[in-house]
Amino acid sequence: MTTSFAAPRADGVPAPLAAADALNARLRDTRTEAGGNPQLEALALAVTANQPVLLWGEPGIGKSAGMQQLADALGVQLETVVASVHEPSDFAGLPIVGDDPATTGVPMAPPDWAVRLARRGHGLLFFDELSSAPPAVQAALLRVVLERRVGSLTLPESVRIVAAANPPSSAADGWHLSAPLANRFVHLDWTHDPRTVARGMAGIWPQTALSTVDPARVSSAIARARGVISGFLTARPGLVHHMPKEAEGRGRAWPSPRSWEAALRLLVTGYASGAGQQATAAAVIGAVGEAAGIELLSYLENLDLPDPDRVLADPSAFALPDRGDRQLAFLIAVVAAVQSEPTRSRWEAGWEVLAKAVDAGVPDVAARAARDLAVMREPDWPIPAGIDAFLELLQLAGALPGAR
Repeated sequence: MTTSFAAPRADGVPAPLAAADALNARLRDTRTEAGGNPQLEALALAVTANQPVLLWGEPGIGKSAGMQQLADALGVQLETVVASVHEPSDFAGLPIVGDDPATTGVPMAPPDWAVRLARRGHGLLFFDELSSAPPAVQAALLRVVLERRVGSLTLPESVRIVAAANPPSSAADGWHLSAPLANRFVHLDWTHDPRTVARGMAGIWPQTALSTVDPARVSSAIARARGVISGFLTARPGLVHHMPKEAEGRGRAWPSPRSWEAALRLLVTGYASGAGQQATAAAVIGAVGEAAGIELLSYLENLDLPDPDRVLADPSAFALPDRGDRQLAFLIAVVAAVQSEPTRSRWEAGWEVLAKAVDAGVPDVAARAARDLAVMREPDWPIPAGIDAFLELLQLAGALPGAR
C-alpha cells in the first residue's frame, strides 16, 4: 500500500493542514447584529470609570471572549496574564543587580507584558483564573491593582485592569480571595444567555453599543452623584464599613470607604455617559455588595434630584424637595456643583438656594452645606443676604475668614 502526499503550500504548510486552516477560518467568519448586553455594558462602565473589575463565572461561558469584544470596541490591545501559573515575583518584579547597588539600589525588573502596556500607554490588562492563584500570588497582585505598580514600573492611567475567576467550587485548586484584594474590585457575575449562544452557533452574535462619557454632562454628573452617595451615607452610617464575617463573603463585594469611592465613580460615569439603569445598578452592587447596593438603589429610585447646574442658573425657579433626605442630598449636590465651577455668580446662587431651606423651616438640614459653601468664598466677594441665617454658626466654625 502506498500513500500519496499533496504538495505543501508556498509557506511550507502541508496541504491537509492548509485545508483544515481554511475551514477553521471560514468557521470564524461570522456577523454581528445590534443587541443589548447589560453585563457587557456594566463591565464597560466600570472600565470607563477606571475601576478594577472581577468577573465571576463558571468555566467556558465566554469571559475571555467578552474581554476581547470589549478590547475591540475600545480600540485597545488585550494583554492576558493567567495569574494561577505565575509566581509572586512575576508581579513584584525580579531584582536586577547593577554595577553599584549600594549607590543605585536594586531595581525590580517588570515582566514583558507590563513593558508592552507601558510602551503603548494604554490597553486592557486581563488577569485570568484569579481564584486559582495561591494567597502569596494574590498578595503580590495587591500592589498591581491598587498602585498600578509592576516591579519598578508604573502602568499608565489609560491601562485598565480586569480579572476573571471561577467560583472556588469550580476552580482547580480554588482559593477564596483575600478581603484586601476583593475589596479593590468591582465584582460582576458573568452568565450566558442560551438564546444568544444558539444564535451565535448559527453565525450571528450580538454587538453591544457602548456608551461614552459626554463632557457636557460631567459637571452635573459629579454634583448629582456626590449628593446621592453623601446623602445616603449620612442617613445610613452603619453601611459605611461592614466586612462580612465568613470567608466567602469577604472574598466578594462589601461596603467600605474604598468601595463607596468606587460606587461614586461608577455613578458619576453612569450619569455622564447615559449608561442604562440595569448596567449602572449591576456595577454599583458589584462595588459595595448586594445588601448595601440594593438599599442605595432603592434610595436613588425615590430621590429624583433636580439638575443642580440648572438650579444654579435660575435659583428662583425651583422648589426645595419636601423630604428631608432629598433636601440634604440636593443641597450637597448644589454645593458640589459650585465647587466644580466656583464663580461668584454660582456661589451667590448657591446661597439663594440655601436660603430657601431656611424659609422652609429646615436650617439644620442646610447647615452642613452652608459650611462647605462658605469656605469657597474669595476675599473680594461680598457676603450675600442669604447667609444671614447661618452667620453665627459659620463664624463660630471659623468658616468665614475676613467676613465684613
